[in-house]
Amino acid sequence: MDNTCAVCHGHAPAEHYLCDACQYRMRSWLREITRQHPLLRAVLRPDTGPAQRGGSGRAHSPLPVDVRVLDILGPGHVVPWIDAHGDQTGGVPLEPLLYGWARYITKEIDAPSVRRDEHGTVRIQPCTDPWPHGGSSVPGWCAWLQAYLPYVARQSWAPTMYDQLEDVVNRIQQLTHTRPRSRLMNAPCPGCSAITLRELEGQFHISCTGCSVRLTREEYDAHRASVMPVLVRTALLMQAQQERARRAAAA
Repeated sequence: MDNTCAVCHGHAPAEHYLCDACQYRMRSWLREITRQHPLLRAVLRPDTGPAQRGGSGRAHSPLPVDVRVLDILGPGHVVPWIDAHGDQTGGVPLEPLLYGWARYITKEIDAPSVRRDEHGTVRIQPCTDPWPHGGSSVPGWCAWLQAYLPYVARQSWAPTMYDQLEDVVNRIQQLTHTRPRSRLMNAPCPGCSAITLRELEGQFHISCTGCSVRLTREEYDAHRASVMPVLVRTALLMQAQQERARRAAAA
């Protein structure tokens, strides 16, 4: 096995199928799902208002829920139906998707389950069903999966889980009309010297929008600490020169 990430083809740690950046992205998506879940429930029912005059009336009553949101929040199977006619939309609903991966990981790990029966006898048997500490809910499954991401990153099926999480997060963001926040950094790019370094929420690297430079948070902090004092002193000198020139012109 080489050290190439199976998703982005960057450098991955030894015996890993996912690099640090792709692992970070998956962890961010699971946190994003937890934050977005209440928003999804809020937009499940379309806005309603008083009847309006004019020719824009309906021939029938509107659906009481947004079917697109129901596709994500509703029950379903942990794998997509085979769409023989090509007329289906959406994908695997959210909770079945998360639970399905948790159950698959549990079976792959093959860890024993230890319990005592009603007579106090210790029973050891294969563990087939995961159980998150937060209960069987979307936030609970997201927390459970985050804890097992170091194991997932070492498995050949990790890219499949990556793709499915990316797909469901994109679907959620389209429905809640949200996008990751972007922040312009104040240190210049070490590659092109322009103020074009941006930090995008959920991304492992701080990237330049003008060239191919990518920095981790630690690399950016070290770069900023080395260049900003010089830039600040230069700016102060230029400001002082401009002030002296202004005073000379006014004299």
